[in-house]
Amino acid sequence: MSARKPVVAIVGRQNVGKSTLFNRLAGRPIAIVDDFPGTTRDRILANVSYPGGEFILVDTGGLELNPDSAMAREVNEQVATAIKEADVIIMLLDCRDGVISTDLEIADSLRKTGNPVILAANKADNAKSEIMVAEFYQLGLGEPMAISAYHGRGIADLLDRIIRLLPTPSPIEPEPEAIKVAIVGRPNVGKSTLLNTILGSARAIVDDTPGTTRDAIDTLVDLDGASVLLIDTGGIRRRGRIEGGVERYSVIRALRAIDRADIALLVLDATELVTAQDMHIAGYIRQAYKGIMLLVNKWDRIEGGSTADFSRYVKGCFKFVDYAPLLHTSARLGWGVDKIMPQLLGIYQERLKRLPTAVVNSIIQRAVAAHSLPRKGNLQLKVLYVTQAEVNPPTFVFFVNDPHLIHFSYQRYLENRLRQSFGFMGTPIRFVFKARGA
Repeated sequence: MSARKPVVAIVGRQNVGKSTLFNRLAGRPIAIVDDFPGTTRDRILANVSYPGGEFILVDTGGLELNPDSAMAREVNEQVATAIKEADVIIMLLDCRDGVISTDLEIADSLRKTGNPVILAANKADNAKSEIMVAEFYQLGLGEPMAISAYHGRGIADLLDRIIRLLPTPSPIEPEPEAIKVAIVGRPNVGKSTLLNTILGSARAIVDDTPGTTRDAIDTLVDLDGASVLLIDTGGIRRRGRIEGGVERYSVIRALRAIDRADIALLVLDATELVTAQDMHIAGYIRQAYKGIMLLVNKWDRIEGGSTADFSRYVKGCFKFVDYAPLLHTSARLGWGVDKIMPQLLGIYQERLKRLPTAVVNSIIQRAVAAHSLPRKGNLQLKVLYVTQAEVNPPTFVFFVNDPHLIHFSYQRYLENRLRQSFGFMGTPIRFVFKARGA
């Protein structure tokens, strides 16, 4: 069984350095960091790994106690939702300003949540400013920490405290013995309508307002004797288009749904061109080694359109998941919906495919002989032995003389040869390269 990743939210008033701290915690100095999909300069979520634990880090906008604009009120709603979702809260302060009335009121609201709160006094760039941190004891939230997000001072101690406060991982309830399919995509592409059409009943809320579905909704269905768990999710949109507080943090739930799933059904809108966010979602699915199927929905709204032409366009946008099957549907009218589940079952069977070691080695050795091997200086790659170690996803272990000689292009070449021989439609293939004797 797996465990839910805890959430750590950074909150505070404006201009205290929240985004700088977010970038520091989610940066390369932390060791292994895997950013969630989104535009590079505007990311709001990061998956952070640190010795002792992992957590989802959430950046938030600056709190305003008496917001006088719709935008400020929306920011406050977003922060409130982040606080509600969080297991640990970092209240960020500016040590140079000292305690001001806004800090007192924010601290009072955080105290009422009952969640662990870390006081981090930012911009403590020298020993003199660290002395000023003692003033923050009056907030009544424990010992304040002196940090400098910009210079990296105190960050290791802050991470240590975060790890100590994370809840003890508790196993999630066992998932049903079923094929788990997450229905994902941008808001308003027809995900909930699609689910309802598949089920033949109104299981999820259907509305033309983007972001109606805020939480993942699970529905267990039987398909010719096969159990399928359908997970409907809120839309994932890029940060610049996230408007409501609840919607913003539904992204966390949607990405968790992908992590739970065996296959992700990525729904696209036929009335719109493929967007960068569509490709970001597909990238996350690939990164998580989940099966994927592309679904062009709302095809009934395209007059005189050629499915072949549009398919070529979509496939061109998703070259990095060129193994993904593509269907055109109208969830509203039911066109093509009957083809979805059989296709998903086919993808699942591909994910469970296990190949005999002798057969795999035969194909790989022929591929090696037919293509020049990577080399660095006088050292040339040697592929000694290959075996399939796991299924769901299919995982192949290559024993080589030096894993550092493997180039991405050569790995892609080997993958293509495996696919030409064995298919693996709809699923990524995981390669592990080990040195001889490792």
